[in-house]
Amino acid sequence: MAQKATIFKAELAVADMDRGHFATHALTLARHPSETDERMMVRLLAYALNADDALEFGRGLSTEDEGDLMQRDLTGAIRRWIDVGLPDEKSLRKASGRAERVIVYAYGGRAVDLWWTKNRDALERLQNFSAFAVPPDASQALARLAQRTMQLSCTVQDGHLWFSNATETVAVECSVLAQQPV
Repeated sequence: MAQKATIFKAELAVADMDRGHFATHALTLARHPSETDERMMVRLLAYALNADDALEFGRGLSTEDEGDLMQRDLTGAIRRWIDVGLPDEKSLRKASGRAERVIVYAYGGRAVDLWWTKNRDALERLQNFSAFAVPPDASQALARLAQRTMQLSCTVQDGHLWFSNATETVAVECSVLAQQPV
């Protein structure tokens, strides 16, 4: 019998000084049985960094034709396709043809360096592609914030990010692997 996804609820208050986005988002995250708390929280980090009323969690691990997060315009066209982890270069090329902008938040320590070395040449040719590396200590600290019901705040200023719950704050500074103009 297949295991079902575990449902997490998050109330995420985002204060993004860099983009001028200030809102509280009530989110439901379905964690696939094979997904770790670390990956789920990196998805939440990606949401916070790109927060928008039209941004939604995709079916992710269970569906190849969707990003982990997707933002569509009113016509249904994909504005942003966001993946976390170390996605396949071929799937990112395909996403690049379907979306205005493709963003990856890579995490996993040394594996990120190996993934980027292997895929860099092909991915840097994509005109609408950006990639950021989440430091392993930050992604692991975010995993410790995971609860079935979460009240979190996220502040973004000058490229620095702070994720907090009632008792702990995690500073996250992603490094840029590739960044195309918006």
